Amino acid sequence: MKLTFQPAPGRLPPDLRIYAIGDVHGCDEAHAAILDRIADDYDARPVEEAVVVHMGDLIDRGPNSAAVLARIAQGPPIPGEVVNLRGNHEDLCLTAIDGGGETASLWRRNGGEACLADWGVPKRSPVQQWEQLIPPEQLAIIRHQRIFYRRGGYFFAHAGLRPGVPMMEQDPHDLVWIREPFLSWTHPHEAVVVHGHTPKVKPVIRINRIGIDTGAVYGGKLTALVLEEDRMAFIQVPGPKKQRK
Repeated sequence: MKLTFQPAPGRLPPDLRIYAIGDVHGCDEAHAAILDRIADDYDARPVEEAVVVHMGDLIDRGPNSAAVLARIAQGPPIPGEVVNLRGNHEDLCLTAIDGGGETASLWRRNGGEACLADWGVPKRSPVQQWEQLIPPEQLAIIRHQRIFYRRGGYFFAHAGLRPGVPMMEQDPHDLVWIREPFLSWTHPHEAVVVHGHTPKVKPVIRINRIGIDTGAVYGGKLTALVLEEDRMAFIQVPGPKKQRK
């Protein structure tokens, strides 16, 4: 596998490579395939420091959210750090588990029903029992997700950020949920924002942001953005053909 590089809107320090993976949404086979492609690239082109960043929304809607989390729990696919960012679906999941009531119903209606089934949680189980029925190492991944990650000239957050607000003063809710005015903002931020959350057919490249949710769970592709120094490339694998109901 040979990557095709192009100029990037930001820059990383020498000897650092970041692989940022867009919204997985339980697409287990696509997730396994893209990690294999990342491992192949790393083996062919070793680097002093490599980081794998999951951009959030690991769970819900897709074929097997539990399998995705179990794979992540096994450890990094390459030598180096794995950063798991919180997506709005993990946010919904934790709010449901910790709050119950209407929040649990909201999550179930937005993909949580499929995720609970993947965990083997019986449909009629009360929300108070969910935490005990979920594999602890998988729930720990969700609970310990970061809200953002910053390296070099890049800022990684699931949804984006609030324009005009300093990066270190951002509201966590915006980083996980925002769309506008972030998506239509044309001015530079303090760093180039890498995000998912808003699915598009192809990666979106702007001077101030790179969007890498390419709708794997909706029949699109799962995308990994490869960043090194002042250049970037993309690794893509097909998502499942049919979305789970």
